[in-house]
Amino acid sequence: MITTKQRAYLRSLANGVQALYIAGKGEVNENQLKAFTDGLEARELIKITVLETSPYTPRELCDILVEELGAEPVQVIGRKIVLYKQAKNKDNRKIVLPLK
Repeated sequence: MITTKQRAYLRSLANGVQALYIAGKGEVNENQLKAFTDGLEARELIKITVLETSPYTPRELCDILVEELGAEPVQVIGRKIVLYKQAKNKDNRKIVLPLK
């Protein structure tokens, strides 16, 4: 669980990040989950665009992804979702969160 201060820090980092992933029509499948997991391991912070054709609202999709991926929700704003998960591999860790 991340603190409010850490979430604010991650939001500021996400401000300059492009949305690399798109969630479109259809259910969330294994290929999407694998892509999101790989992205989180490589970058730790990912931004996802939810298309209007998606069967989920951005908030619903965020809740599903948080549960499936074990990630932390950073923000849902408009049709964008930002997720954070610390990389398992210590060499891939780029983000240092502020202390609580």
